[in-house]
Amino acid sequence: MVERDGVRSKGQQDETRDPRAVLALLWGEQEQPTRGPKPKLTPRRIAAAAAELADREGLDAVSMSKVAGGFGVSAMALYRYVPGKTELVELMVEEVMGEGPEMPESGEDGRWREAVRAWTRQCADVYAAHPWLLTATALRRRVLGPRQLRWLDAALAALEPTGLDGAQRHRVFLLLIGLVRNVAQQRADHEEEQSAEWDRLAADLLARHAERFPALTKAIADGAFQPDGIDPLEFGLDRILDGVEAVIGGRE
Repeated sequence: MVERDGVRSKGQQDETRDPRAVLALLWGEQEQPTRGPKPKLTPRRIAAAAAELADREGLDAVSMSKVAGGFGVSAMALYRYVPGKTELVELMVEEVMGEGPEMPESGEDGRWREAVRAWTRQCADVYAAHPWLLTATALRRRVLGPRQLRWLDAALAALEPTGLDGAQRHRVFLLLIGLVRNVAQQRADHEEEQSAEWDRLAADLLARHAERFPALTKAIADGAFQPDGIDPLEFGLDRILDGVEAVIGGRE
């Protein structure tokens, strides 16, 4: 059974949705009606409107009825194009991924680092522009559309000059997308006022229990949690790239 205005639970998704139908939607290969009036909407237009709604109000605010209202039609009218919210979210993700990253030539002269850095920064920009992507792309088995695969393809292509095999390049990709998601989550969770209050309470607590947590107490005294102006994305990216360099050097 389809839950019309909510995302189905994972169990419901596995039991009820047809991956072939979702793939057809993502790849524009769904059957087109041969009779009746010409469709006024398209899955892509609906997904774009839903993504704009999620950008303004969050993913939880997206419902078939609310998206339909933006077009001046009933929720039932949308089901002609999209089976339900679960499929709509898949289409939203595909929509905001755009046409893929603009990549410099990676070449064979060590510029692969520049290419990987460009990919990671652009991916991070997409997550920053659409914070709901964190929820919509939660780690699970998902069907992928051509735009999402274009991002994966670009990352693997950027790593080709390293000489790493396919499995190793894919592992590096997972590290990169993990970094992007981690930084996006940190930014989504950060609230200046709450952070300041947490710091005050934590400092008071540790002052009373410093002997129980010596390493943590020392790190705090050394400024571990103080703003340092270092971009966490760039810091993590440098560590990943250095690690890839080490693997290349070890192999040689």
